[in-house]
Amino acid sequence: MDWLRDMIIPSPAPLLSLDDYPHIRATLDFLLPYLQQAVMNRRPGVNIFIHGTPGTGKTQLARVLARQIGCPLFEVSSEDEDGDPIEGEPRLRVFRTAQAFFQNRSAFMLFDEVEDVFNDGNGLFGKKSTVQTRKAWMNRLLEENPVPTFWLGNSIHSVDPAFIRRFDWEIELPIPPRAHRDRIIRQQCAQVLTEPAIQRLAACEELAPAVISRAADVIGSLKEQFPVEHLSSAIQQLMDNTLIAQGHPGLSKDDALRLPTYYDPGLINCDADLTELVEGIKAQGSARLCLFGPPGTGKSAYSRWLAEQLDKPLHVKRGADLLSMWVGGTEKNIARIFAEAEQDNAVLLIDEVDSFLQDRNASQHSWEITGVNEMLTRMEAYNGVFIASTNRLEGLDAAALRRFDLKVKFDVLKPAQAWKLLQSYCQTFDLPIPDEHAQNYLQRLDGLTPGDFAVLARQHRFRPFKEVTALVRALEAECALKTPHRRQPIGFV
Repeated sequence: MDWLRDMIIPSPAPLLSLDDYPHIRATLDFLLPYLQQAVMNRRPGVNIFIHGTPGTGKTQLARVLARQIGCPLFEVSSEDEDGDPIEGEPRLRVFRTAQAFFQNRSAFMLFDEVEDVFNDGNGLFGKKSTVQTRKAWMNRLLEENPVPTFWLGNSIHSVDPAFIRRFDWEIELPIPPRAHRDRIIRQQCAQVLTEPAIQRLAACEELAPAVISRAADVIGSLKEQFPVEHLSSAIQQLMDNTLIAQGHPGLSKDDALRLPTYYDPGLINCDADLTELVEGIKAQGSARLCLFGPPGTGKSAYSRWLAEQLDKPLHVKRGADLLSMWVGGTEKNIARIFAEAEQDNAVLLIDEVDSFLQDRNASQHSWEITGVNEMLTRMEAYNGVFIASTNRLEGLDAAALRRFDLKVKFDVLKPAQAWKLLQSYCQTFDLPIPDEHAQNYLQRLDGLTPGDFAVLARQHRFRPFKEVTALVRALEAECALKTPHRRQPIGFV
């Protein structure tokens, strides 16, 4: 160990336990006995590949598994004694030396940041990675290594299939489901967060445990210097900045998806009883719904309300989010979102599905057809609540339409519904109760939707309405924008 110092490091004790990984418990129930037998029988060639987005707890999982089995864990260092990074080839040589050194000892090894050796070529100008230039040597190493090894990376896509098949187990560690995110946030941030803030953060699907822990550690050190309400705002801002820096939309996306306090499904004009539909889905447990109709008629808002009534998280995707520039990438994206929703026991909403689930007869490329085929397969096999919303039903693939249990048409508001919404908004804006004149004026407006009222609610935040007349006039302006522009005749006619 003295000779290997600064190259092989004893791994610290884990900060987590098996209870912190309930979302992969089904995998761990088989992996743990397998690792125990591998150590007991000195089985060669045992390699476990753990991959997932940064901050999901991959390193902690390896440490937890080693502690659970009762064996020490040694890490291949990624930097030398001067703090400078070690390149891929020297790291592999150290790994091989350590394998020989510990071959008669019950232990585990950890090779983190596998991109250093599997993807350091980046495919630039035909340059191969470190392991690709030593493919036969690497294959033997994975088949014969005497010490079971955890290989950790952010993605498995860059790993050559010849290497992938030599790993005993490939485990994708996703962002924990909402219930677990809620528990982590309460454990680490409850003293500085209000209940609405906890709910807001737990609803963010991209919020990794490491982001929560880092923000809690940073802001927690300032508890003696700032009041709690300031700390609550600061910790949310810190997490939001981290999410945006990682390429995610941030917390503002989830704010936009939140239902208004005055939401009422009875004020939605559609051809189904929406409240009765909820009770039926509760009893059945699964459903495939297609919500169609003009923009702003309440399709997305109803999906959010439905998820709340079912006490399930809502996963919102758009058709454009599924498309990939890589061959087979679209199919992988589709499989991933369905797997994540099933794992999180979530309601899956694909908004604007008409941009993706188009009629295959009109397809011009093979990847368009394979993408739709994959979607149809996943729809049919999904056991949860799946919702697709679209403004145009006629462009959808006929086979897709047959797979929906129910197709619900959303339409513009009826006069009585528009009147009730106006009364609700006037009360919310602290305006007088609208009179009969306002009601008559409102009835003459054609094409009013709940979305029009939502636009006015956003306007009211920076340009408050001071009278009912101004509110009705604003609704009239929204309706006027929907009327097709009449072209002026050309010439002297």
